[in-house]
Amino acid sequence: MAGRGFASLNPNKSFFFSRHSIFIATVCFLVLASIFFFLSSSGCRAYDSPTHTRLASTIPPSENPNHNPNSPQPEYSFVASLEKLLTSESSWASPPPDTFSGNSGEASERVLDDAIWRRKTDAWAGLSVVKVYVYEMPAKFTYDLLRLFRNTYKATTNLTSNGSPVHRLIEQHSVDYWLWADLIAPQSERLLENVIRVHHQQEADLFYIPFFTTISYFLLEKQQCKALYREALKWVTDQPAWQRSEGRNHILPVHHPWSFKSVRRYMKKAIWLLPDMDSTGNWYKPGQVCLEKDLILPYVPNVDLCDTQCLRDTHSHRSTLLFFRGRLKRNAGGKIRSKLVEILLDTEGVIIEEGTFGIAGKEAAQNGMRKSLFCLSPAGDTPSSARLFDAIVSGCIPVIVSDELELPFEGLIKYRKIALFVSSSDAVQPGWLVQFLKSIDSKRIKEMQENLEKHSRHFLYSNPAQPLEAVDFTWRKIADKLPNIKLHIERLQRMVNGSRNLCICECEQAR
Repeated sequence: MAGRGFASLNPNKSFFFSRHSIFIATVCFLVLASIFFFLSSSGCRAYDSPTHTRLASTIPPSENPNHNPNSPQPEYSFVASLEKLLTSESSWASPPPDTFSGNSGEASERVLDDAIWRRKTDAWAGLSVVKVYVYEMPAKFTYDLLRLFRNTYKATTNLTSNGSPVHRLIEQHSVDYWLWADLIAPQSERLLENVIRVHHQQEADLFYIPFFTTISYFLLEKQQCKALYREALKWVTDQPAWQRSEGRNHILPVHHPWSFKSVRRYMKKAIWLLPDMDSTGNWYKPGQVCLEKDLILPYVPNVDLCDTQCLRDTHSHRSTLLFFRGRLKRNAGGKIRSKLVEILLDTEGVIIEEGTFGIAGKEAAQNGMRKSLFCLSPAGDTPSSARLFDAIVSGCIPVIVSDELELPFEGLIKYRKIALFVSSSDAVQPGWLVQFLKSIDSKRIKEMQENLEKHSRHFLYSNPAQPLEAVDFTWRKIADKLPNIKLHIERLQRMVNGSRNLCICECEQAR
């Protein structure tokens, strides 16, 4: 009643207040809507920030909002990329000097440990970004070896004892080059945001050792190589960061199973970049390698990528059921090859060929894979084989016959969608393998071919490194290991004399 009485005393004023209230309500609504829109936009940008790069890095470069327009076109040829890197080396700015670089001893180790602890307790932003310190090792461990390869790679007559061209093997195992080249590139040219290079050791989560172990193994004289290995071992283990963690947060590329073999036992706690986990003891001793700390990386493919257009052109012409071209006789775990050759040779729809080297050999393997539905991938001297990755980038469904094989990026890639796994005992039964492949229906074959097209890029190396390719996936897998690595290092800091030396979650049978 009071309200109605007040209104009746001054109707004009009531109308004024009514219009005024509507105007104020409208303005408030527009202001609130603007604030909401601004916060929503900011939230989206924050989600794509470096602290959430896992999602951002799954977007193809052409569609990635973080795509760097200053970055050059990716180069997939090891030789061509190396030539560019060595040509531009002198124009790159040197990183600022690091407080701990070149210093060793207990005092330096303690100072570094204090600096790392302060960083951990003071800064919480960007924890999902892997921060890597790249050691500035003397040129004899890095650039001198790269130049040696560049100056001699045309000498394809330089063969290993089993007849393989050493320079092709170096390219095949050049994962150390691709990771290092991306890390040291100017930040303005890099595309990956889930890993950054830092120039102060106290800021680092991990330490990268840029020693080209495969090049040195194949291109130096035996005694010269062993001496260089010993020098590299001393240089790295003298670093305070190594002494603080006993190497647990150091990345050691030893992708060829013969490389760095004479001194590997002294660096067994580092993160090794490997082609597989050989269990025979021929290549890696028990306690030296395990999935707990190490990483399996794919070989660099020997053949060119069959892109989308290539796959469309070849799918209707894949008339060969099963194809294999490579060394027919191998050692150790690769003896399965000889048995498979004996069973499959002269079988209708199956092509088994001894591999040859050079351009003609590459073209024969590439053409054969692009004309085949399935490609045989048996174990080599170790459980892995480069044939697997050649098949994947050729759109040929791999048939893996290697009972002890560990695969790269497992957990990020569902291999059952792109490959067939056959036990050795089944594969060597006369007629079994061919009958098994013929029983797979066309719908499943088409699905696997489509999955190969989607997944093949994960096995490519390039510079600058591209999202979703091998270098990107490498850092994702290493990031998953970081919490456990940090746990081991913290545990090491509190150990006293008489404590159990080996954590039960580290590699067993350590020596």
